[in-house]
Amino acid sequence: MPSFDIVSEIDTVELRNAVDNASRELTTRFDFRGVEASFEMQKDESVRMNAEGDFQLKQMRDILRANLAKRGVDANAMEAKQEEASGKNWHQIVAFKQGIETSMSKKIVKLIKDKKMKVQASIQGEKVRVTGKKRDDLQAVMSVIREAELGQPFQFENFRD
Repeated sequence: MPSFDIVSEIDTVELRNAVDNASRELTTRFDFRGVEASFEMQKDESVRMNAEGDFQLKQMRDILRANLAKRGVDANAMEAKQEEASGKNWHQIVAFKQGIETSMSKKIVKLIKDKKMKVQASIQGEKVRVTGKKRDDLQAVMSVIREAELGQPFQFENFRD
């Protein structure tokens, strides 16, 4: 029986490249001249942004989002944490969603069942396996998942006939 897996992963190499490009862009931007601002890649694959003001953090988030788009990383995976101030400096952590949480997996399975498609969806750890008799049914499920605004990017892998 044909099947495929729905996963949510970020290419960490492209993420690192986007952060490096954003750091380079900071050095050339006129509005960041003489301002202490930086992007730092953390060990847990999140990005720490440091700046002198909260307005500059918002600009840095836009710079990072643009560089992610250039590198082919979906910006929907970005999750900006609360901005924090320490002294005159501000910092913010931007985390990236990896894997599908159980609650999101249940939403996906419910979405597929509500469409009354002739497929079975099962949760397997951080991915959802979809099995059906026809390839067309599986491709219909893919288009439904793409069209649904679930707040997280999804990829389809292990497509088997």
